[in-house]
Amino acid sequence: MFVILKMGDTFRSCAAKYGDFEQWTIGALGDGVSAIVVDPKKEPFPPLADIDGIVITGSHDMVTDRLLYMEKSSEWLKAAAAENIPIFGVCFGHQLLAQTFGGVVEDHPDGPEIGTVSINLTDEAKNDPLFKDLPETFLAHATHTQSVSKLPTDALLLAANCYEKCHAFRIGKFIWGVQFHPEHSTDIIKEYIAAQADNIKDLPIVLREVCATPYANGVLKKFASFCLDKP
Repeated sequence: MFVILKMGDTFRSCAAKYGDFEQWTIGALGDGVSAIVVDPKKEPFPPLADIDGIVITGSHDMVTDRLLYMEKSSEWLKAAAAENIPIFGVCFGHQLLAQTFGGVVEDHPDGPEIGTVSINLTDEAKNDPLFKDLPETFLAHATHTQSVSKLPTDALLLAANCYEKCHAFRIGKFIWGVQFHPEHSTDIIKEYIAAQADNIKDLPIVLREVCATPYANGVLKKFASFCLDKP
């Protein structure tokens, strides 16, 4: 069983057309994956027994606000990590994991990154279970204003680009964070660009023509396979 930590909600316009974070995440994990959705703002965390993996969704909240639900989530994630339960954080989830395990999250000094962006793997990714089969450069959808400015001391940097110095990392053998959105379709990222158009038009952003991102979209399925095959 997988646990989807639902850390927030998408724009209403986007949800009306395409569903919300949890639906996108479950779909990206692949067919036949059993998952429950837990909203830490509204309900208790489940027992750690029998959990195959945990995925932390994005959110429109800011990790640096350290709201109560974030602090409680951090404590539960530390407990899950101590049990070697695989964890995968997306965008806000990526930042929350970095902050939870000793890293630093801050506003990106150059403003938001949004659109379909090019991402480069590091040498460390060549031996990573989720990234080793990806091309050295691949496309992904991104939309964020905060970033991991300092990784936890025991984290490995797996991916970056000229704008965002931390697009993916791994801690130990079982914890991953990705700043990009492997659960986003081209329609969803277009909706995000449209919804934020008034706020981003005058900011220095990385914005490319939206296109398909098959390699990025496959990363969550790789995570699901890793969890289910884990000894």
